Amino acid sequence: MATAREALLDAALAALAHRPWSAVRMADLAAAARVSRQTLYNEFGSKEGLARALVRREADAYLQGVRQLLAAPGPPERNLITVAEWIVTRTATRPVLRALLTGAWDARLPAPRPARPGARPAAVPAQRRADEGPPAPGELVAATAACAGERWAAGCELAVRLALSHVVAPAVPYGPRAGTDGQCEEPDSWSPMTPRMTSVIETILSVETRSPRKSMP
Repeated sequence: MATAREALLDAALAALAHRPWSAVRMADLAAAARVSRQTLYNEFGSKEGLARALVRREADAYLQGVRQLLAAPGPPERNLITVAEWIVTRTATRPVLRALLTGAWDARLPAPRPARPGARPAAVPAQRRADEGPPAPGELVAATAACAGERWAAGCELAVRLALSHVVAPAVPYGPRAGTDGQCEEPDSWSPMTPRMTSVIETILSVETRSPRKSMP
């Protein structure tokens, strides 16, 4: 059974699918989670604290997902491809995660600012961690690479950065799929990675398995 904290975070994430963060009301979230407003404030302290907790949970869930994929049976280089494809697919439906990984925050999302210096520490341990603020994109990429272990860290970072390049600037259709006016159609911004990009990652990572030094060049 979900805790009150998890239920409130779920309600906040669901609310973001329909309205900007500025229009999300704490009373509505408490009602959706079936808890009192006092419980909400006890957990998060304020709406800003709730925003920090929501962003922190997205970062933690992302890293946990990466660890699970990298631990799957099979060749490590194939697992890195899976991680890259998973990142592109997951960011398609999770705008907070997309902003965390790219740094592209917009007005619809909660502001990921850390707690004010000198503010009273939160009573809830999980909130104290959240109040430190979210990781920057570079820090999150580095944490992702660390999940792969020392031998595959460089390959993992490469795969992640290529995946994020697809998230930021997805492939544009050409040829028969181009618009009738000679201009390219709007790309499907959050489509899964193209076979070409997956092939590029596989080719680069294959250097690892062929190199006599067994390390990325």
